[in-house]
Amino acid sequence: MTAADVHSASGTAASATKQTKLHLGALTALVIGSMVGSGVFSLPQNMAAGAGPLAIMIGWAITAVGMLALVFVYQSLATRKPDLDAGPYAYAKAGFGPFIGFNSAWGYWISAWVGNVSYAVIVFSALSYFFPAFGDGNTWQAVLGASVLLWVIHFLILAGVRQAAIVNLVVTVAKIAPIVLFAGIVAVAFKVDVFNADFTGLGNADLGSIVNQVKSTMLVTLWVFIGIEGASVFSARAERRKDIATATVLGFFTCLALYALVSLLSLGILNQPELAALKNPSMAGLLEAVVGPWGAVLINLALVVSVIGAFLSWTLLAAEVPHVAGRDGTMPTFFGRENARGVPSTSLLITNLLVQAFLVITLFAQSTYQALFFIASAAILVPYIFSGAYAAKLAITGEGYREGEYRTLPMLIGLLATVYGLWLVYAAGLSYLFMCAILYAPGIVFFVWARKEKGERIFHPVEAVLAAALVAVGLYAAYAMWTGAVSAL
Repeated sequence: MTAADVHSASGTAASATKQTKLHLGALTALVIGSMVGSGVFSLPQNMAAGAGPLAIMIGWAITAVGMLALVFVYQSLATRKPDLDAGPYAYAKAGFGPFIGFNSAWGYWISAWVGNVSYAVIVFSALSYFFPAFGDGNTWQAVLGASVLLWVIHFLILAGVRQAAIVNLVVTVAKIAPIVLFAGIVAVAFKVDVFNADFTGLGNADLGSIVNQVKSTMLVTLWVFIGIEGASVFSARAERRKDIATATVLGFFTCLALYALVSLLSLGILNQPELAALKNPSMAGLLEAVVGPWGAVLINLALVVSVIGAFLSWTLLAAEVPHVAGRDGTMPTFFGRENARGVPSTSLLITNLLVQAFLVITLFAQSTYQALFFIASAAILVPYIFSGAYAAKLAITGEGYREGEYRTLPMLIGLLATVYGLWLVYAAGLSYLFMCAILYAPGIVFFVWARKEKGERIFHPVEAVLAAALVAVGLYAAYAMWTGAVSAL
């Protein structure tokens, strides 16, 4: 999706009546566009870095089941709770109270802007194919270039810029066409003997057991599906409520097919150690191995165009989440301020200052694209987990259901989505969970601020315990990383 799509889909409720409602095609494009950014271009290396073919296949199977459960959760909630239009955090807030709702909004925001840092890194990592000084996207030249790109986008958004239809077409083609072309070429060049050479991955002691290999794929597969909730987030603008569910399912299966083909077919071109050693975007190196230098040029250019479009879109989305939360009282009201053109200027500025700060951190910590998207993936688990839990809660209590309506299957789907989210928390590992704790803990200050603005009780007893635990874990995580007991970025 381009900025035009997201901006038209992510305005405030007040402006929604002034804009055209989104039909099924637009909603489906929004879901696919939200998911297809940079992740798919690095899938071959990201998946092979910690797993062999068997574990990768198991990882995709688990992801297909878990994400499909989440798809059905958003499908169900969109129809049973049509009054909740603020996205996944609204479900957490409605089901489990203001503190859980706030943390879901906070986590979604963290995921969005940290994801934008990863976009900036991968753009300049791709450009290093033409300009080697950019390295892996974390050299001072790359950070400087990414900073310029960030603030150009910032001021374009402040001006209320709208993308022309031709730009939208170019970005869409740049995202999908090279991926389809890559899959077709690699399918023809696929070698079964290469794929089967170390099918279990147990021949490489560094990969560990099958279970450990599967765990290593989980945040990678989650990262490429972030955005699956896109139609649900913008449900207030749907032309027909039922189109939200259809668009989500269509987007999911389209992307699942593309992603699985890219990662599995790649294992029939180069073996696991060779794939793991590729520089990201690894699709470029892989296609170069098959067709020569023009393949790398094609993929690198396609990624740059695609990710700049995604960077623009997700900058708007990252600013929109706290903006909406500020307007409905979940976050302090200053996040809800707009400029004369209706742009969430305060939220945008705070978001991009955080992106800039993390870009500087990547320079000194030499943080990679993979480390950043692991953090973004782990951070979004809170709203995903509580969306599943809320769907299960509605099925158990019967709220939103007709008298006598069958509720067992929706309950099981909600529980499955929740368990899948908890499994991902376990799979993330301590380093990334600790980093998320460090990023989540300061949010409590803003939660208290928002509650005082509304003149409401700050914590209920259970919430106070949760807040204290979050602060304690955040402080311990910061100490552990400072002393080197747990690795940082």
